[in-house]
Amino acid sequence: MLEKEILIEKNCSIVASNGYFSYDSGIKPVISKIIEDRYFFKDLIIADKVIGKASAMLFAYSKAKKVFAFTLSKSGKQILDKYGIEYEYDKLVDYIINNKGDDMCPMEKTVKDIDDLNEAFKALYKKVALH
Repeated sequence: MLEKEILIEKNCSIVASNGYFSYDSGIKPVISKIIEDRYFFKDLIIADKVIGKASAMLFAYSKAKKVFAFTLSKSGKQILDKYGIEYEYDKLVDYIINNKGDDMCPMEKTVKDIDDLNEAFKALYKKVALH
């Protein structure tokens, strides 16, 4: 997968098949583009270092075609399966951990009990706006 190679080569956090890439961490490089255009990632192939349920829901919301993650959470995998998004990953984990390594990622926590993509987007948008 070319996007995975670019991700490694540029040492960035996300690469999309339309040429988009970012060094920002977390869901910011994903949600910022979706705020501009809900379907920014539509039909694209994306390589992202870490994909949890939050990112997976955003990619589903934007109708991405395929994703690669070095680390994918089990709940993220379930979302990708549910919405028919192809995926590859190196490591499957129970959940994404926060930067301190002592709890669940706050974005993953935000959507833990949300199943609706619109509600997930709203909750994540609100969470990102507060930071």
